[in-house]
Amino acid sequence: MIIDHWPLRGLRVTSPRLELRLPTEDELAEVADVAARGVHLPRDRPFLTPWGELPAAERARHVLQLHWARLGSWSARHWVLNLVAFHEGRPVGIQDMRGKEFGVRREIVSGSWIGLEHQGRGLGTEMRAAMLHLAFAELGAQSATSLSFADNHSSLAVSRKLGYRDDGIDRDVLDGRVVVSRRLRLTPEAWAEHARTPVTVTGLSDGCRALFGLPG
Repeated sequence: MIIDHWPLRGLRVTSPRLELRLPTEDELAEVADVAARGVHLPRDRPFLTPWGELPAAERARHVLQLHWARLGSWSARHWVLNLVAFHEGRPVGIQDMRGKEFGVRREIVSGSWIGLEHQGRGLGTEMRAAMLHLAFAELGAQSATSLSFADNHSSLAVSRKLGYRDDGIDRDVLDGRVVVSRRLRLTPEAWAEHARTPVTVTGLSDGCRALFGLPG
């Protein structure tokens, strides 16, 4: 069975309204359809890689290819966990968690998107809260960081609600001009103080821990 070779298939992160896990191929196609229907308003530009502005079919294909690429390039020293968020059994978006030398650094960086049709209901906050529980309570992370453009007020509000604090800025280039991102950092102490969402993690086997670069 595939789970014998890829134990992350059995990992489940469950919150009151959501289940986060790796998708089947058919479920991946469903979440690509969610992306095709839109991930932000036309006037907004929330991503440094502006994939949300692609035509619908290319947007969907981007979701598929990025998911496969992250699985295919996985190593214990550098990994990206792409968790699809399911609400009432249907995918609504993706919450990712990235680690470099996590077994030593114990630091993760996260990113996410949620379909435009599912926004405004607090699901994005719940997705991140579930991921943070996995990182801090289950994997022993010592730091979590998030980057958002300075004008992405909704993303910054989610970070602050969950206990993140300012940690400087990043300067990048988008369409030939400099864009500024706010970097925010969350400590285990601040996470514990602000954690309000009950989360259950199952399937975190020794095989999974090894893939994250951790001892069994």
